[in-house]
Parts: sequence; C-alpha cells; structure tokens
Amino acid sequence: MNIRWIPLMLVLVGIPVFAEGQFAQSQPNTLTLDGAIAQAIASDPWLSGSRYREEALTSESISAATLPDPKVSLMAANFPTDSFDINQEAMTQLTVGVSQMFPRGDSLELTRRQKQELAAQEPLLRQDRQEKVTATVTQLWLDAYRAQESIRLIEQDRSLFEHLVDATKARYSSALGRARQQDIIRAQLELTQLEDRLTVLRQQLESARKRLSEWIGGQASLPLARSLSSNLEDEPSLATSQMNNDRWLFEQINRHPLLLAFDQRIEAMQTGVELVQQKYKPEWGLTAQYGYRDDDPMGRDRADLFSVGVTFDLPLFTGNRQDKDVNAATSRAEALRTDRLLLARKLMAELNTTIVRIQRLNQRRGLYDRQLLPQMAEQAEASLTAYNNDHGDFAEAVRARIAELNAKIDFLTIKIDRLKMVAELNYLLPQSRSGLPKDNLTMSPATNGNRAEGMTR
Repeated sequence: MNIRWIPLMLVLVGIPVFAEGQFAQSQPNTLTLDGAIAQAIASDPWLSGSRYREEALTSESISAATLPDPKVSLMAANFPTDSFDINQEAMTQLTVGVSQMFPRGDSLELTRRQKQELAAQEPLLRQDRQEKVTATVTQLWLDAYRAQESIRLIEQDRSLFEHLVDATKARYSSALGRARQQDIIRAQLELTQLEDRLTVLRQQLESARKRLSEWIGGQASLPLARSLSSNLEDEPSLATSQMNNDRWLFEQINRHPLLLAFDQRIEAMQTGVELVQQKYKPEWGLTAQYGYRDDDPMGRDRADLFSVGVTFDLPLFTGNRQDKDVNAATSRAEALRTDRLLLARKLMAELNTTIVRIQRLNQRRGLYDRQLLPQMAEQAEASLTAYNNDHGDFAEAVRARIAELNAKIDFLTIKIDRLKMVAELNYLLPQSRSGLPKDNLTMSPATNGNRAEGMTR
C-alpha cells in the first residue's frame, strides 16, 4: 500500500471508533423505557376513573339490596263542610299511616349481585389498561429510540465523509494518486445526502417524542437511555409446538384480562335476565293506619280506629310486557356473548400475526448478524483497500461505505421492529412471560478490526 494513503484509510476506519467511545459515556437525566412506562401508568387518568367506577358500583350494590324507604301519611278525614268541627260527626278522624313496599321475588338480591359483578370487571379492565399502556408507550419509546440511534450512526459517518472530502481535496491538489474532481463532488454529494437523512430522522424523532408526551408529558423531551431495561427482558417463551397449536393459543387468549372482563359483563347480563324474570312475581305492600276521633257533642268517648292491609299486583297479562322484557334481556345477553367471541377471534388473529412476524424478524436478524453485516464490512474494507492501492474506483468505495451504513440502520430497524412485536406479544399473552436472554440494544464498538459495527449483535 502506498504510504501516502494511510491518513485517508485512518480517517475511514478510525473516526467511528472515537465517536463511539465518546457517545457511549453515561448520560445523566436520560429517559429509560421502564421510567416512561411507570410515569405513563402513574399519570393515566383512565385508571383513576376505573377505580371511581368500581367504588360507585360497590356502593350501589349495598344500596340496591336495601328495602325502599317506608312511606308515612298524615290525613284529616271526613270533616263536615258546614262547620269543620272535629266532634260533630262520628266519621271525622285524624289519621297517621305507614306503608312498606316489598320488591318482587329476589329482586333485591339479584340487583346487588349484578352490581357486584359489574364492579368485579373493573380490576380486570385496569389490568388490561396497564398492559395496553405498557405496549403503547414501549412502541412509542422504541420509535424515538430508532430515530435517535439512526441519527447517531449517521453522525458517525457524517464526520467520516467530512474528513473524506478534506482528504480527497488534499490528494487532488497535491496531484498525487488518482484523485479526480468528480471524487470531490461525489464525497460532497454523499455528505449532503447524509444531512438530508439526518433532517428526516430528526423529524421522526421529534414526532415520536410528541406522541410520547401524550403519556408522560414533558419528560418525553429527555434524551433516551442507550440500553433497554427490564420491560422487554421477558419475552413469552413459546415452543414451536405451542406456536402451531391453535387450541393452546386460544386457551391462552381466553385468559386475557379483556376477555375475562367481558365474562364478568356477560355474567352480569345473565343476572339481569334473572332480574327481569322476577317481574312474573307480584310486588307486595303492607299498610298500617291509626285514626284518632274526638268525643261526640254529648261528651261521650269515641273509639279510635286502626287499619291494616296488604296490597299486591297481579301480573296476569304477561304476553306484551313481562315476556317481551325477558326476551329482550336474553337477546342482549346473547349479543354480548357474540361480541365476546368476535373479540376473542380478533385477539387470536393478532396473536398469530405477531408470532409470525417475530419468527420472520428473528430470521432476518440472524441473517444480518451472521452474514450480511460481516459481508458488508468486508466489502467496504476491500473497496477501500483497492482504492488506496490505486486499483479501485472512488465511487465504488463510497457506495460500499454507504451500503454498510444502510445495513446497520436496517439491522437496527429489524431489532426495533422485533422488540415492538415482543411488546405486542406481552400484551396478548401477559400471563405467559418467562425469562429469556435480554435483547440488548446498547451500542458498543465491534471487535472486527478497528471498525465500529454500531450495535451489539
């Protein structure tokens, strides 16, 4: 190799290493994934509303099981209109009465049970909400992380191309080697294109931060931590036989908090059917009344009067009322079961789709890790060596370097997409999480010569 081209080669292979080492230093006040999830859950108003709804339904269940308040009546009865004298007529009296209604059949107990069943779905809905918030915030955080780390990778090569332009200009002005003016233009063009890609990625990063701010507020503007924390360490471990066993997967889906909450609603609706059936039974009422009478005009004592009675209705004509109410309640319960089945099928389809995508992303990740990235690195270094020895074309060396950069960014995208699918899988199968090796995205220098691979494979 011509010794004159050693500085150029050092520029091409050495700059990323120093940039990597500088960026890898710990940064204070960073936003971790776990921190973002914890903040989103802690500040989610929906969870507070769910607790209030549960408290309201619990209180209503106690109230619904209580007899209605008794009614008191006060009456001046049978006063003569000619004198309004209380002792003129024997029928004149002052009465006080008390009446108490007794609801139909087991209506009180069934109403209490229905309220409790509705209240029991709220903890399940909160569990589903927390899992859903975790998946949503994880995906938004990963979108921002992908943009941030893509910017970092391009920033490394931007400094490389800046030095490349300077080195090419030096070669061209010294009239040594085969540097041409078009080589300078090509290096400047690549640098401009990198600036454009950086602008697009910064826009993506800012957009992801704004979407994340919906959940965590101003903390979304903090720099993101360089490594993932415990949220995605636990990927549901599914054996191949389990992945291909629809019955097993459907059983897992049926234990999803959202479907369990649906089961509570169906149970409450079925209790509502029993409640409507109580309309076939009479509603009873008990009345007691005491009447005071004054002495007659001759001063003789008159006996006070006491009355007691029972009232009840007769649900005789049930064809257009009770029967129709029962039919309506039964139909609503069946419609809710249909909605539950549709939701289960939707979750099952999402689960199968997520599993297939994870499998394919695992294949692509392995292909990039074991073959594509090492081959790209070898090609870039071979093109650079050929150019430095005046046996290769400058444009080819630049293209190889750009192809390697694109492969690194594609590899990062594959890993991020896979982790987003893992977050979705954790939402669909929250009860199946088990410890697997952590998929660490911490950026670190590679051990392949002096080249920086840009991420831990």
